[in-house]
Amino acid sequence: MRFRTAVEADLDRLLGCVVDESISWAHPDRLLSYLESGNYRFDRIWLAVDEESGEILARAVWWSFPDGAHPLAMDCLYVRPSVGDRVGLAAELLSRAHTAFGHRPEYHIFLTNAWRDTSRQAAAVSWRQEAAGRAGLTEELERLRYEWTADEAVPAPSKRLVFRGDDDDEAFVAAFRRVAVGTLDFATRQALVTMDPVAQAREDVRDYRSMPGRRSWWRLAHTQDGDELVGVALPSANDAGPVVGYLGVVPEHRGRGYVDDLLAEITRSHAQRGVQRIRADTDRGNIPMARAFERAGYRNHAIRLVLSADPTAT
Repeated sequence: MRFRTAVEADLDRLLGCVVDESISWAHPDRLLSYLESGNYRFDRIWLAVDEESGEILARAVWWSFPDGAHPLAMDCLYVRPSVGDRVGLAAELLSRAHTAFGHRPEYHIFLTNAWRDTSRQAAAVSWRQEAAGRAGLTEELERLRYEWTADEAVPAPSKRLVFRGDDDDEAFVAAFRRVAVGTLDFATRQALVTMDPVAQAREDVRDYRSMPGRRSWWRLAHTQDGDELVGVALPSANDAGPVVGYLGVVPEHRGRGYVDDLLAEITRSHAQRGVQRIRADTDRGNIPMARAFERAGYRNHAIRLVLSADPTAT
């Protein structure tokens, strides 16, 4: 068995790695499109190859921003069904890739809401989850996926807050840092275990700047007199279209329902540009945010299962 990164000459065989299980994967159209855009790169696709036949027995595909210095998340884990120990081979492949990357990127699996009650989906997740765990991705998080469509009413402007843009990224770094205090967001809490709060806020701002959404859409929310920062609202976009990029309320203004004003501003911003669908995610445990989405007419339509490494693990 040989473990290695893919090269361009592997393309035809990569396209032949077909996942016929009920799970998200890097299907041929996605693979070709993302290789062209730079979201996938051959050196971020890892293979387990039979040395005698040259056949691909396992394939793992990682996603990043086109100009990203590191892979951010694994999109697809494939092991040929004929392999006797699929879990063992997948775990070895991921471990070797993680060593080469110098970190353990998350694994994102897109599923239906009832995936645990659907035997084929549950089975497809089960062996992948075990393999990922052996490779160090031991933390499990379910994120609820929401969408707003244009048949819903467009929210009216807030009567309590004033929204302003700011060309200075440091203004958003400062706002992100304040919002992160006491946050219910799992990813932010994990990052703050090992990162300085300012560094973590700067990394978040850099990540949002890397998204396809326009920087000019970003807004800071202030009280009507303009004296106090209440929160931040970032309409944005990813490869699939418009999204609720980020929103949060600073600790001293929580408990007053301002999350509804921030989400309304993001929704209204997109709707005014003629957007027909807006997507959003929130952690299953972030009940206030989930309820805000539902009040705003967003519908929970799917699950994103995120497997990640314990930030304190070596």
